[in-house]
Amino acid sequence: MLHVLTISPFYPTQGDDAAGCFVAEPLAALGRRKVQHSVIAAQPIYRHLEKPGADAPPAEAIRYFSFPKGAGLPTAGFFLFRRLLAKVRELHQQDPLDLIHAHSALPCGHAALLIARELEIPFVVSVHGLDAFFTQQVKGWLGGWCRRTAREVYRRASRVICVSERVAERVRNGVDCRVSVVYNGVNSALFAPGEEPGAAPLILSVGNLIPIKGHELLLRALARNSERDFVCHVIGDGPERPRLESLAQDLGLAGRVRFLGRRSRAEVAQAMQRCTFFVLPSRYEALGCVYLEAMSAGKPVVACREQGIEEIVQHGTNGWLVGPEHGEELAAAISRLLGDPELRNQLGRAARATIVQQHSLDHQAEQLKAVYQECVA
Repeated sequence: MLHVLTISPFYPTQGDDAAGCFVAEPLAALGRRKVQHSVIAAQPIYRHLEKPGADAPPAEAIRYFSFPKGAGLPTAGFFLFRRLLAKVRELHQQDPLDLIHAHSALPCGHAALLIARELEIPFVVSVHGLDAFFTQQVKGWLGGWCRRTAREVYRRASRVICVSERVAERVRNGVDCRVSVVYNGVNSALFAPGEEPGAAPLILSVGNLIPIKGHELLLRALARNSERDFVCHVIGDGPERPRLESLAQDLGLAGRVRFLGRRSRAEVAQAMQRCTFFVLPSRYEALGCVYLEAMSAGKPVVACREQGIEEIVQHGTNGWLVGPEHGEELAAAISRLLGDPELRNQLGRAARATIVQQHSLDHQAEQLKAVYQECVA
């Protein structure tokens, strides 16, 4: 049995079981394949310590010193390394580790590099976002420092695991390293097809309320379809919420668009089962787990071209793609799906088949195990 130490800044907590679910959910499937995980959920000291969620695989939450926000990112990996070294060394003595799997190059990948060097074991690092070198998150000379450190992490890693080819391209363009693409998997039992309500068509959108997710574009596209019968539910929270609620009012959508705030995994799954189709016109998406989850629930998804999800959604076959920032194209897509139940059924069936046949948690676990075995061979 392989023993893997997972170090991640993302992990489900008691207050938010969706946070880091993409890290936690494959672990059970890996366990069934004789991959044992010890998990450390790393949190900077300036944040409130959140205990891992009871429904997630067991993890130890630890805090480490870091300067707040982007200013601390270049050095956070070193401080995390110092916080973890004795703990990981003791764990390694009790039950030898075969591999370290870090999620994100900074800070966890940097800490993993330093720990792996001390223990003389390999490490891999997962890249979940398009900002692979942190130069969008951190500007100026600090951003340059982040870039240099991230490059060193990727170069030294036994494997860099990217969630899409689009992310892999970003990494390869910045550094010569060993890259594998492993798409996120979906709990196809939780996100299973369900019965839609018999009332008006329900359009669902799930995502943080930040500009890049495209909710303003969605509202304006809905306003162009105001003569049609529909309601729209938006799950998620963030700094854009007051402005979006005001915009919905101005567009005459206040009675038809409901902002539901953050919801649990089970509530999101239920919402996807009840909706008619799913829309998220995000313009900066490495992959987008919510698209895969809606597809698993047998729903047509509307997403943007030039994003990671384009590698899975085939336009007109198992979903619908529009141009990023193309409001008229998005409005036309919504109109087409509202008016064509047979097309919705066709897309939804194909979407479910895509997930079950290629992108379940079991598929992801098989690919991750193969990467682990190659790295420890």
